[in-house]
Amino acid sequence: MVHINIDGQSVLVPQGVSILEAAKSVGIDIPNFCYDKDLRVVGACRMCVVEIEGHRNLVTACTTTVTEGMKIQTESEQVTEARKTLLDLLLANHPQDCMTCEKTGDCRLQDYCYRYGVKASSFQGERKQFEIDSNNHLIERDQNKCILCGKCVRVCREVQVTSAVDFVGRGFDTKVTTPLDSPLSMDCCRFCGQCVSICPTGALINKQLKGIRPWEVNKVRTTCPFCGTGCNFDLNVNDGKILGVTPNPEAPVNGRSLCVKGRFHTDLIYSPDRITKPLIKRNGAFVEAGWDEALNLISAKFIEIKTRDGGDAIAALSSARCTNEDNWVMQKFMRAVMLPPSFTRLPKKPESITLWVLLSIPPVRLTS
Repeated sequence: MVHINIDGQSVLVPQGVSILEAAKSVGIDIPNFCYDKDLRVVGACRMCVVEIEGHRNLVTACTTTVTEGMKIQTESEQVTEARKTLLDLLLANHPQDCMTCEKTGDCRLQDYCYRYGVKASSFQGERKQFEIDSNNHLIERDQNKCILCGKCVRVCREVQVTSAVDFVGRGFDTKVTTPLDSPLSMDCCRFCGQCVSICPTGALINKQLKGIRPWEVNKVRTTCPFCGTGCNFDLNVNDGKILGVTPNPEAPVNGRSLCVKGRFHTDLIYSPDRITKPLIKRNGAFVEAGWDEALNLISAKFIEIKTRDGGDAIAALSSARCTNEDNWVMQKFMRAVMLPPSFTRLPKKPESITLWVLLSIPPVRLTS
């Protein structure tokens, strides 16, 4: 542990941590664009600069480790002026459409401009005019709003190990794009959406959540139903309807990471092919029935088969698209209720199995 002084406050912090992490541990927020605790530190945005007694120049808080006796100022006049200048330069080449931007209320650039009173850029000149990539149905890319923090590049390379995007061009023409500057597609991208959740501005947008403000949704934490990994995420609910999901950093299994199914396929909830009521086959065709009728029929069939052919005549088929808990309940049900105590293995002859129970989430109507 080392003793340091931050903004006049004497604190004890672990040796080897960065100034940014040390400040955060005592409740001091140092602005930053490119830093993320799960990514390699690069110190690219320069927004986190601080003043250290005895140092000639400002240093980046994310790349500088604390040392014994260090005296740090995170909001000195020199630091504040440097951050204002940086925001001024960023706004010089950034669309001024905050009133209608999908990221309003959840944009770090907007938050910092408000924090330091930067209302408009004092610089004049050419602005980027990149074409918006909205060809796919999941992610919209607007390179005109990109501040080149590089977080999307690093999360794609370091976390997803895909490298679907990278920096191309030099100087004014620099941008983050795909190989051959082609639109996002399954040819190069897994559509995990990691870049969307980590982007600090409106350069990357989840198209399922377009048209709704961040403060207009209620977030309900739940477990992803698409496999047994146990990932958590937040359902974004508006007016009783699930619009999409956002990752929850506090999720113990996955953190902010989600696959394409977990992040984007909650639209299956409202699929017209979903079975929403029990179906019972009558005269060769499935017809809707009430839950009591369906459950009573299943119970009667189970009893009839077990009485006639024994417990080994019943088997259950669960699904990889269930949570571990659902599969555990299924096997517990089969062991404790349906099968005799002597049952230790499935019957050798497939023809002895006269009933299969299929558990699938979400259920869909079979067409063949």
